Amino acid sequence: MQLHHLRPAPGSKKRKIRVGRGEAGRRGKTAGRGTKGLKARSKVRQGFEGGQTPLQRRIPKLKGFKNPNRVEFTVVNVERLSEFKAGSVIGPDDLRSAGIAKHRGKIKVLGEGELSVKLTVQAHAFSMSAVEKIESAGGSIEVIDK
Repeated sequence: MQLHHLRPAPGSKKRKIRVGRGEAGRRGKTAGRGTKGLKARSKVRQGFEGGQTPLQRRIPKLKGFKNPNRVEFTVVNVERLSEFKAGSVIGPDDLRSAGIAKHRGKIKVLGEGELSVKLTVQAHAFSMSAVEKIESAGGSIEVIDK
């Protein structure tokens, strides 16, 4: 087989229908568009609904604004930290591998629940109550910047 022997698959190439080429042909005069009306003329604007109020104007607008630079924190409560051994250093990777935190985003430790184990906790943010509870249990905190 050579390059000049190649042919397209049968039925894959169809001839374009040339409309509006005289009244004798099947697609002459109105060229399959019917008579009069907006669709018989050149183009209909996108989203045009025939004079009815279009969808983008019917739907109410949302109030307020969404900050694109907002930082989402994965929340971990102090009571979940008591699952770890005493004296250990707990970082974001340890929390994720234990299934306590999600696998993306920054981590914030909140102070719900009680902690009786001495731990060193590393996270991106801490609430004031979480800091008090970790330090009252004899542990310490480290804030990570990433």
